[in-house]
Amino acid sequence: VAVVLLCLYAVLEARPSDSPDAHAEIRSFVNELKQDDGSYNYQFETSNGIAQQEQGVGGYYASGSSQYYTPEGQLIQLTYTADENGFQPQGEHLPTPHPIPEAILKSLEWNRNHPEEAEEEYAHGQEHGHGHGHGHGHAQEPAKQYLQPAVNALLAPAPAPAVAVAVGGSGLPYDRKL
Repeated sequence: VAVVLLCLYAVLEARPSDSPDAHAEIRSFVNELKQDDGSYNYQFETSNGIAQQEQGVGGYYASGSSQYYTPEGQLIQLTYTADENGFQPQGEHLPTPHPIPEAILKSLEWNRNHPEEAEEEYAHGQEHGHGHGHGHGHAQEPAKQYLQPAVNALLAPAPAPAVAVAVGGSGLPYDRKL
């Protein structure tokens, strides 16, 4: 009797789900490719509210949209473009970035209104080997590299300029014996 009940339970668990997704059917489907210019278009829609469409030119540009319902019944809609600027999705469900702090906005505005000063600082840094204008003002000493505070003496920063210590015989400037 226990074996029969166990088999009956297994049959009931193995049957298809009664959810709308388990019985969804394709309502429409289009898939077109033009060989002459590489453009394409596809779209489909299912009976449970899933829909997708996209058009573009293979390898160069695409735009489209999709939608579906969450298990809670919320409609999720996404539109997107993909081109030389990358993939750019849009949708109410997507997270949005934090606002840019006011101090950064003011700094960007100042830089936009004073491009000649930024160019002079960049040129000054290049003349003195300071790299690409990192830092503020017109520093007269070389930029310093900083590491996280050392947990023990083995992690202390190497003196500048780095001296090669052969580890494994390669003798590269970044090799250091620990």
